[in-house]
Amino acid sequence: MTALEAIPAAVPSRPLVVPAPTTWFELSPGDRILVGVGEPVTAGLGLAERRRDPRLEVGPPTVADEGDAAAGLAPGDWWAGDGHESGVMLRRRRPRTPAGEVLLAEAGRWQVISGDHTELLEAPAAGIVRDVVAGRGIGISLAGYGIPGAFAAGGPTRGRLELVAGEAGLRGSLDVGRAGSILVVGGRLDSETISRARAMGVRGIVVPGLAGKDLRDLVASEARQRASLQAIAPFAVLVLDGTFRRPIPTPLQRLFESLDGREVGIVSDPPLLVVDPPLDRPSPPEGWVRIRHGELAGREGRWHAAAGRRRFPAGVHLEAATIELDDGAFVIVPLADLERFS
Repeated sequence: MTALEAIPAAVPSRPLVVPAPTTWFELSPGDRILVGVGEPVTAGLGLAERRRDPRLEVGPPTVADEGDAAAGLAPGDWWAGDGHESGVMLRRRRPRTPAGEVLLAEAGRWQVISGDHTELLEAPAAGIVRDVVAGRGIGISLAGYGIPGAFAAGGPTRGRLELVAGEAGLRGSLDVGRAGSILVVGGRLDSETISRARAMGVRGIVVPGLAGKDLRDLVASEARQRASLQAIAPFAVLVLDGTFRRPIPTPLQRLFESLDGREVGIVSDPPLLVVDPPLDRPSPPEGWVRIRHGELAGREGRWHAAAGRRRFPAGVHLEAATIELDDGAFVIVPLADLERFS
């Protein structure tokens, strides 16, 4: 029996790669959907036009003559409009109405969501459209692979993967030469550095942990960017582990090294780094485990043996295991504090 086979099922298993993941792109009322169910999409293809300044306007009448462009409209349909003079009565003509998504009927006329400023939602990877719901979103089954994270902010986005080495992290190696890339950062990262990276044209950042305060600052910055109505490049941050600062697990680091220089994408629902095929997936070392919680959180080692029930601080008794750390030391850790990749 190998060391890997000796690891019990009680040790939580974490997928290293998810094949053909399905992702959801959220939309709002007024966004114009450009694809249909069953259509294939490629990376960079426009999925929808998002309204940055949606507003409710009076649309065409609910009862239209046969052959009229407004005949047969229903909530969720797209009204192409018949001009830009909304609400202005022209002699011997009906009021012209703007283009937008039909929302509801009121006083004999459709109400539509319109707006002057739009941004294109682009597919971060190739796939097939599985679900389209007007005003809610688009579901796509991706053709490649997804590397799961804990959560993501922003996106979707796409760029060239680059590794940032060193404990100093991104702050000490940020320059305009990284524009258009998605950076894997193993060191410290804060909201100020994220803002600088975005201003220099970086498309995304992958980081093992991000503090709650920095995450809130990032979300607020994203909201301000959208409220400005200025065209902005897509940007996202993918957090692999959560709010704690830990090193990137060795199997993930090896996978990122194999992807260095390739085009990848980030999606937020679910949080994934998406990769087009082919993918050379490295196998975790024999018997590899990682400690997720406690004083040794982030340390890695090999499964040595089951240790039975042991008493831990606060008087709790838990099933435990003996782990040989990467520096040769042996420690006893609760099974629930370990993880392995599958």
